[in-house]
Amino acid sequence: MTHSPVPVNIADKLSQFSDLWSQKRIADVNDYEVKLAKLKGEFVWHTHEDTDELFLVISGRLTLQLRDGDVVLGPGELFVVPRGVEHCPVADEETAILLLEPTGTLNTGDAGGPRSKAPEAL
Repeated sequence: MTHSPVPVNIADKLSQFSDLWSQKRIADVNDYEVKLAKLKGEFVWHTHEDTDELFLVISGRLTLQLRDGDVVLGPGELFVVPRGVEHCPVADEETAILLLEPTGTLNTGDAGGPRSKAPEAL
């Protein structure tokens, strides 16, 4: 059976949820998940020992706190946190981001705790 190619509309996907700090899987690329999330406030300091993590800001402003300085991203900007680098995402205003990570990557990395959540398919 042949499937018609259908693009993923990021704005449409973002309109389908409002919960914060909850990753939504919108596509798979090989062994990676493409995820959306809405952020506001401060997350937890954590590390992903085995993988880099790509953050792309769609709307709002995201500060990635790193131990050696902050990286501030606006719409259309991305940053890759290298594997093993401790970081803490902070959004002073509601911010929408796209993440690219290997399938199964825990949002809180090595920190674990009550904010750990598996991504939900959207």
